[in-house]
Amino acid sequence: MSERLHIVVQGRVQGVGYRYGAHARAVELGLRGWVRNLPDGRVEGDFEGDRAPLTEMLAWCRKGPRFARVDAVEAMWLQDPEGYERFDIRP
Repeated sequence: MSERLHIVVQGRVQGVGYRYGAHARAVELGLRGWVRNLPDGRVEGDFEGDRAPLTEMLAWCRKGPRFARVDAVEAMWLQDPEGYERFDIRP
């Protein structure tokens, strides 16, 4: 059964490849959804898939790519998948 994980990441997460790293990891894990920058400097993402790869994705989000500094991750597990077909980087 597909589950959904919504995250908002705070820290130095824009301009450091966070969205592209999240995209690559999500695709590698077989997840669907999206990631985007927010105007206030945070990054938001919505991921769908099985619980185990979602848990791995959350662990990645808490660390981020090499040049990021993650200060906090708000994570919300949701039961109602949106039915995304792929993983996108949104503007």
